[in-house]
Amino acid sequence: MIKLKLKKGDQVRVTAGKDGGKTGKITQVFPEDRKVVVEGVNKMFKHAKTRKKGEKGQKIEFFGPVAASSVALVCPKCGKPTRVGYQILENGKKVRICRKCKATIE
Repeated sequence: MIKLKLKKGDQVRVTAGKDGGKTGKITQVFPEDRKVVVEGVNKMFKHAKTRKKGEKGQKIEFFGPVAASSVALVCPKCGKPTRVGYQILENGKKVRICRKCKATIE
């Protein structure tokens, strides 16, 4: 199993692509594909056909996955996009830390 340093609910900034510079919250994580779905980024449409007579077709809007390498976690303390590091505390618990300000990320 592949482990990503990003989790559902993290605030991230997109660093590359058509939505570069946008920030949003991660709603889904696909570690096997190394992709994440970010709220408000990579808007896509799915066209649904009619199923019953007299019913109208629909244009369903959703946010597609983006590569995890093209997003950076926004540190809740310093507010800057940063890489994620790990630190082992005295009690043996492993926590994520901001590489810029060394604050722990929950």
